[in-house]
Amino acid sequence: MRVAVTGGGGFLGSHLCEALLRRGDEVVCLDDFSTGNPANITPFLGNPAFELVRADVSRSVDVGGRVDAVAHLASPASPPDYLRRPLQTLAVGSRGTENALRLAARHEARFVLASTSEVYGDPEVHPQDETYWGHVNPVGPRSVYDEAKRFAEALTQAYRSHCGANTGIVRIFNTYGPRMRPHDGRVVSSFVVQALAGEPLTVYGDGKQTRSFCYVDDLVRGIMAMLDDDEPGPVNLGNPVELTVFELAELVLDLTGSRAEIQFHPLPVDDPTRRRPVIARASERLGWVPEVGIEDGLRRTVRWFADRPADIAAALTAIRGGQLDGGSAAEPRLPGPTLAAS
Repeated sequence: MRVAVTGGGGFLGSHLCEALLRRGDEVVCLDDFSTGNPANITPFLGNPAFELVRADVSRSVDVGGRVDAVAHLASPASPPDYLRRPLQTLAVGSRGTENALRLAARHEARFVLASTSEVYGDPEVHPQDETYWGHVNPVGPRSVYDEAKRFAEALTQAYRSHCGANTGIVRIFNTYGPRMRPHDGRVVSSFVVQALAGEPLTVYGDGKQTRSFCYVDDLVRGIMAMLDDDEPGPVNLGNPVELTVFELAELVLDLTGSRAEIQFHPLPVDDPTRRRPVIARASERLGWVPEVGIEDGLRRTVRWFADRPADIAAALTAIRGGQLDGGSAAEPRLPGPTLAAS
């Protein structure tokens, strides 16, 4: 297939691009690198099956040649990113999703929306299956991301119902692994960076709130299974093993050998207290289940971060300055000639 991946320079997007290339597909990566990292896709630039288009998909999505599938991953995804870019987050979830859907419709291509477990909000039903409608504050600080994804799901379903588009929706739960930005404000990257540096691990609330953590390789297998299928979804993709945030902090300390302390801070507004996916639909319809356990996945993630001391130093500078929102000075830039015009 020739697959267009919006947000292909990000954490998840770059892993998806790599997996598609590895199996022999052609990839068109679209990204404006507002939150993505050029270093993530630099190794692919010499591959003739890989094309990079630098573009803000909320403005336009232009891809030359045939397109067999579109994976729409473009969006700020960590709280610091979407809180810093509220209007851009809403734009990419609305206009960006429609532009990507139009691209797929023009080519009669398969379209897969990367939605999120955030559509469930702070759930009143636990664990969460795809029939649950969610418990979301539409005007809270997290609403720019939550509601952008909920609108994107409605738009994707409308294109399927009224335009006959071949669409699918995956709801992605917490995912971690190599290529996470070290100061993106997510709990795994924050804990690992702090532990490796011997800094106190920051736990918000009492640490009893729960999350389910899926290793990135498993998650990408699920997205690819959705691309290869005609399943409409929504389909939960995540690891159903549930941990408290405090248990995760202790595990990171154990795996890093760090003696750092754990510090507690007030819980952010509308932060979910429980989160665990029911993945029966993914298992039955896509043949997908996660395979990488939390300890194995965290070891791989710790090794990746430990090999990048300069990035950790830059991240700590940002954390101490309260700037958990952008790229670090250590992030390399792509040379201009490699960027196709959007």
